[in-house]
Amino acid sequence: MEAIHRVVVLVLDGAKPLDVGIPAQVFTNRPGMPYAVHVCGAAPGLVAGGDGLAYHVAEGLGAFDAADTIFIPGYRNPDRDDPPAEVVRALRRAHARGVRLAAISTGAFALAATGLLDGRRATTHWHYTHQLAQKHPGIRVDEDVLFVDEGAVLTSAGAASGIDLCLHLVRRDHGVALANVVARRLVAAPYRSGGQVQYIPRSVPEVVGEHFAATRHWALERLGEPLTLADLARNANVSERTLSRRFVEETGYTPTQWILRARVDRARELLERSSLGVEQIAGQVGLGTGSNLRLHFQRILGTSPSEYRRTFARPGVPVDERRRPGAMLAETGEASAVA
Repeated sequence: MEAIHRVVVLVLDGAKPLDVGIPAQVFTNRPGMPYAVHVCGAAPGLVAGGDGLAYHVAEGLGAFDAADTIFIPGYRNPDRDDPPAEVVRALRRAHARGVRLAAISTGAFALAATGLLDGRRATTHWHYTHQLAQKHPGIRVDEDVLFVDEGAVLTSAGAASGIDLCLHLVRRDHGVALANVVARRLVAAPYRSGGQVQYIPRSVPEVVGEHFAATRHWALERLGEPLTLADLARNANVSERTLSRRFVEETGYTPTQWILRARVDRARELLERSSLGVEQIAGQVGLGTGSNLRLHFQRILGTSPSEYRRTFARPGVPVDERRRPGAMLAETGEASAVA
């Protein structure tokens, strides 16, 4: 008889209901499923959750003693609220015993507090990737993936990607057949690669400074025109070197990279809201050609303009546009982001 793999779901203050429910649902013990789920908190009793819900957990951290995998669901205000010290110590002890640790969404902050993600790749919900990187600079935060498997420690992006992470672990533990059975039961996609991009609402990064707010606004109004580093520096009334240095400090990207992402964002809006063709959109956002737009769409978002339109177009916008034969990724060189 196959050994039962014990999954423990740790419920912290502010825990998000969907994040708690995903591993509990995926790994629930039933015929053919070699898993058993236990839910615990920092201590037994009532735990205040997010979204107006609360949880009554029967077990405290002693549940870790028999765990094979511990899930840490996302919780509210992770950039401000650190997990209790006893939780951090218990997670470290569990990891030292060989227990697998997996975080969903902002649960990555609690896992990061243990130091076990230092020097590793990790991800979290797109809204918190920059905060995670700032709070834990030893982590290589990847904002463009659904989940990251680092062996004994795993992290995933927003709530729905927790399903992808759980199915990945079922595949890792017991193969594709069982994972497909679970996916059918959940009415979920049986496989989405961890490297698939998060569909973030903006690819232009959040700004942490306002030195060049006026210049950024000026550039956003002129994305369809040629924009050079010299143009931006002239508008900001600083040298190109100063602009480049401070721009990276404020956005995490060079001016060239920022303009490129702004152009891709504008293209996304046009794909969602208009019936313009890819070539027309490429011209309007300053990327020149459809092939150039397709190239950068694939590199930044991990998908094509046509697939994006089919997924996100508003009602009434045509979604059956076809690619020109051979156009997808026809360019192999890095195209200039600032035309």
